[in-house]
Amino acid sequence: MNVSQDFLLMTPEEAKLIQTHLETENAETDLLSKSINRAIAKTDAYISNPIEIPGHGEGGGYEHNRHKQNYINMNSAGNLWLITRDKKYLTFITDMLMGYAKVYPELEQNVSKDTNPPGRIFHQTLNENMWLMYASMAYACIKSELTSEQRDYIETRLFREMVTLFTETYGHDFDIIHNHGVWAVAGVGVCGLAIDDIEIANKAIYGLKGDGKTGGFLAQLRELFSPDGYYMEGPYYHRFAIRPILILAEAINRKLPELDIFNFEGGVIQRTAEALMKTVFPDGTFPAINDSSKTIGIDDEGLIIAASLCFKHYGASDNLIAMAQIQNETWIGESSIALSKAASNRDSLPLNWGSMVITDGPDGDRGGVSILRHTDEQQDVHMALMWYGQHGSDSEFHSALDHGHFDGLHVSWFNRGQEVLKDYGYGRWVNVEPKFGGRYIPENKSYCKQTVAHNTVTVDGKTQNNADTKTAEKKWGELQAFDTDASFGQVMSASVKGYYDGVDMTRTVFMLNRKEGTPLLVDLFDLASEEAHQYDMPVHYDGQVVRTNFDYSAHAELKPMGDSAGYQHLWNLAESDDLAESSSLLFSWLMGNSYYTMVTAASEKAKVHFCRTGANDHDFNLRNEPALIVRDYGKNHLFATVYEQHGTFVESLEISENARGTVTEVRVVHNCENASIVKITDSANGDYLVACWKGSNKEETHQITVGEQQFSWTGPVNVTVSDK
Repeated sequence: MNVSQDFLLMTPEEAKLIQTHLETENAETDLLSKSINRAIAKTDAYISNPIEIPGHGEGGGYEHNRHKQNYINMNSAGNLWLITRDKKYLTFITDMLMGYAKVYPELEQNVSKDTNPPGRIFHQTLNENMWLMYASMAYACIKSELTSEQRDYIETRLFREMVTLFTETYGHDFDIIHNHGVWAVAGVGVCGLAIDDIEIANKAIYGLKGDGKTGGFLAQLRELFSPDGYYMEGPYYHRFAIRPILILAEAINRKLPELDIFNFEGGVIQRTAEALMKTVFPDGTFPAINDSSKTIGIDDEGLIIAASLCFKHYGASDNLIAMAQIQNETWIGESSIALSKAASNRDSLPLNWGSMVITDGPDGDRGGVSILRHTDEQQDVHMALMWYGQHGSDSEFHSALDHGHFDGLHVSWFNRGQEVLKDYGYGRWVNVEPKFGGRYIPENKSYCKQTVAHNTVTVDGKTQNNADTKTAEKKWGELQAFDTDASFGQVMSASVKGYYDGVDMTRTVFMLNRKEGTPLLVDLFDLASEEAHQYDMPVHYDGQVVRTNFDYSAHAELKPMGDSAGYQHLWNLAESDDLAESSSLLFSWLMGNSYYTMVTAASEKAKVHFCRTGANDHDFNLRNEPALIVRDYGKNHLFATVYEQHGTFVESLEISENARGTVTEVRVVHNCENASIVKITDSANGDYLVACWKGSNKEETHQITVGEQQFSWTGPVNVTVSDK
């Protein structure tokens, strides 16, 4: 195997191509030019200060961030040295690496407050793996300029010491199949290729046993992802893992081309990169499936790298160009030249991967995520997502792989540049040491993971699978229907069984086309049980309450909604007065510049609770966010709800248009073990009759008689429209 090439991710020849690009392109509009100029400004500001190699510090503290900035700026300086040949970058990296090599062997292990073992620089080896990968990339850029004595000093006292720590001292953790494991093999693998040590590189590629199956990069690629490329922990940890995957793959591709790594396992790297990209909301942010930040999007470094490398290795696409335009930068490398030109020479493109099903599980048979997307007349992309995959944890792999939430059949909805039906995400103040050391706060388990924190039904005020991870790991949902080309629009349906004892749940979500107005989101949540239960449908929204069609009473004294399963963290602010009879409940709110209205069918027993997070949160760890809970009772029950986006509000211009939606009533016409029929009254578009078949033989023709009226349709779902 050939590992003699001095340079790793950028050769002098490629640097010259970038120089030519910079000289010929408009620096104000070209993305690669802007990225390099930003890097120059940031790196120059950093290296103008004296080099500092601090000792140990707490996670997220000064020392932690200084070590992090040291490796970030070393990597940036390495690229800039090759492109500009300005020796200040060469000097900075040399002095920094020599300084670390001087102190590293004598450093004692740091103190870890986490399950991840401590490094010598950082409080956990995860960060030390990251440091090694970036420092190795910087070293590869300058090592041809170093003396043999300098090389030997840096490689012996720094890089090989770090590799020994990861592969021997903590060898029991090196081969874990997990996002931490990806970073471990990337750090060691990039280092081995940078210092031309094939033995070290092989440990990272094939694992410590050398079989490529029990550990190492190849095992990570085989085991972590479904056949569609989905990562079980969800998009947040997927985007964290995609960065080292792509960097190590590119290094392997250059140093060991015979492995054909970008086509390994039929192109698993392409599948997993695209699966991650395809979950994204139209504004470039990621949905919060399992433990997730609400601020992470495609501007993350891993997705910037993904746009460039996928464009290079797998071909041009409008969505990759749209991503680069939203990111407003590119990865600094030769692979970004073509993407930068494409993005700079095209008008702004919409980010729309279309509607799809992405399967979950190693064999693609453990549920998944379904996504509906629709572009309206104003070119706004509406997106609805339903989650029914496997629990985002797997104790068979590693105890650290425990980021799953208990929220089967959760739905998110996005339009007009905002997440309308919201997910809280995780409970964590990353690297904010006073907030539980920057780690996950206790409320992440007591609220964020609980079912009531999501837009899905809870039964008897409890969490799905009794909030037990080992129980949840053995269960997942099943896709019932998915059609994106129906005469009425689009539909997705999935079911879960056994998440609550004796209760089967099926959720069917339609995106209905209308002659006037934006698409309707129709949500039919069916619950089947032989016993009577309390059913709660939480609706997590944001914005200002505008109107309701029911009376409610605010509580002068606040009390939590319950004492467990997340309810203990929800203040009961107000609740509806008793309903005289079954009816349609209407709730309307203003979010941003758009009005939204929810209309849901309800029995005379139903209650609506206005809630807000913050109860039993003595350290003020949770964000204060509103929620609505529609509570109903029975054995078999159908929550039939329609969501409508309508109107515009511009306060600065004193404009308020169409503040009332056109959907006025939602009524359950029929609901039995085999079928549900719901009537939607739309004053502008007529009546919609939505029918779902729940029994077997879904593709056959079904007939249901209700009173003197007979309903007939073929297939699992049907929608008929009576024109206004």
